[in-house]
Amino acid sequence: MAQSLTAYNTFGIEASCDQLFRFQSEREIQDWLAGLTIAADKFFVLGGGSNLLLLDHVPLTFLQANIQQISYLESGDEVTVTAGAGVNWHQLVLDSLDKGYSGLENLSLIPGNVGAAPIQNIGAYGVELEQRFISLSAVDLYSGERRVFSHEECQFGYRDSIFKGELRGRYIITEVTLRLYKKPQLVLTYGPLKNLLETTENLTAKDVSDEVIKIRQSKLPDPNKLGNAGSFFKNPVVTIEQYQELKTGFPNIVAYQVNDSYMKLAAGWLIDQCGLKGYRHGDAGVHQQQALVMVNHGNASGNDILTLAGHVRDTVLSKFGVRLEPEVWIIGQQDVF
Repeated sequence: MAQSLTAYNTFGIEASCDQLFRFQSEREIQDWLAGLTIAADKFFVLGGGSNLLLLDHVPLTFLQANIQQISYLESGDEVTVTAGAGVNWHQLVLDSLDKGYSGLENLSLIPGNVGAAPIQNIGAYGVELEQRFISLSAVDLYSGERRVFSHEECQFGYRDSIFKGELRGRYIITEVTLRLYKKPQLVLTYGPLKNLLETTENLTAKDVSDEVIKIRQSKLPDPNKLGNAGSFFKNPVVTIEQYQELKTGFPNIVAYQVNDSYMKLAAGWLIDQCGLKGYRHGDAGVHQQQALVMVNHGNASGNDILTLAGHVRDTVLSKFGVRLEPEVWIIGQQDVF
């Protein structure tokens, strides 16, 4: 019997899978796998459902870690935190701040669970997960064996890791270990955060977190009120030469330097310049405040959102010659992306 996934994706899309198994511990998933005859390539690992676009019925067994433990270990000025994969990411950030530790404040209010964070190498406001990452534990869906992955073994890239490529679908992450600090190690390189130094005395990690939350809430819709999966597209990375060529035609283009060879373009700006902010096709729409976000105004299907995203991508490509790649995972029968 099909299992509904409507409550498990922040787009609020009506979708289903063959079955859904949620587990509370590493041992529970290992025992469950040991008794199975289902092939491992028939599994899909579900996190918080905040980075997914589901298309109708997905003929797979969905697995979700509901491991909720958080533990801290102090060593000199540094602290390691180990959190279960089912812990809500933002709750981990708040918990670490409540304990007086710095390191995750720039990553406040990112939706989803801890287990999904390394897969996506989440990042915001000048900080990426890999900068705080130590290791993770995962269970091999083929053998049931536990494996620990080091920073190097995760092969992090921009919104990328080995779990989105070579090992996609092979492992389910059960816990993640990160490095935090007792003394604030504040990263204030991102525009709106720079002002905090001038406006706030004795600036704390909690102050930075509060500002990030305020910025995110002003830009991004609450998925409980308007279905969405945050940024739908990655910010495209182009060569310096491509950027200079674009700047000639579009002097106000918004971009950030990655290194001596590459620039990162603001995908939201590109979409906005195409006149698509607030654009709507049925119940699928581009958000009015943040053009990078696709939204479900009520009864959009996964395919409605996908068709809209394809239109956005094609319009940006036509105007700027830059191809947008989705940041969300598109799951189901599709060939648009």
